[in-house]
Amino acid sequence: MAEETAPEEQLYDVLIPPGVPRKLIIEIPKKFKVKVVERKEKIKIANIEGEERELLAFRGKLDVIKEVEKYMLSELKAFIGE
Repeated sequence: MAEETAPEEQLYDVLIPPGVPRKLIIEIPKKFKVKVVERKEKIKIANIEGEERELLAFRGKLDVIKEVEKYMLSELKAFIGE
């Protein structure tokens, strides 16, 4: 009899904007069940179009990623306001 395995759950990413404090990048995976991953993204800067850069992202389940995004933006606003 073969063991049934659960279907792999879909994971989602939220990109970490450049300039996010390292302390926040370290804190979020400890607080939420997410991983920090590298992801290639095409970006547009001034006259450079289509250049790929390695960016960091948090990866996890959709409901957790939504909470991570809210938390990260809230913490960034507080950081900028200091």
